[in-house]
Amino acid sequence: MTQQPYTVLIVDDEAPLRRVLERLLSRQGYRVVSAGSAETAYELLATAQANALLLDMQLPTMSGMALYLAIIHRWPALEGRIAIMTGDAEADEVRSWLERHHCTVIRKPFNLHQVTDWVTAVFRLGEERGRGGAEA
Repeated sequence: MTQQPYTVLIVDDEAPLRRVLERLLSRQGYRVVSAGSAETAYELLATAQANALLLDMQLPTMSGMALYLAIIHRWPALEGRIAIMTGDAEADEVRSWLERHHCTVIRKPFNLHQVTDWVTAVFRLGEERGRGGAEA
């Protein structure tokens, strides 16, 4: 039986950035789903069984910080499998939040290699521990 590809959920309200990341990760053999809002992302997680997330901090109706906490509360196996994408990593609110919640930060603008390196590392670690992810 062949193993299904890992699924990466991209959550960012910037459609062009989502498309670039979708193409990049799809070409590497990952299954990619994406959302432009926190609400859509949360709904997708209930059905998509994502194994990793790229999460923007600045979303239209809910902050990425609030979404992160909601996701970890419902799907604790995703802790350590969420990378925060932000251009505001030095803002006081963001910096203090990141000190309390130890997760990977990918600073915008970023090099695409940073994304692929992070995804590869998450899944390599996942192979050692078992796949993990959001199970409905």
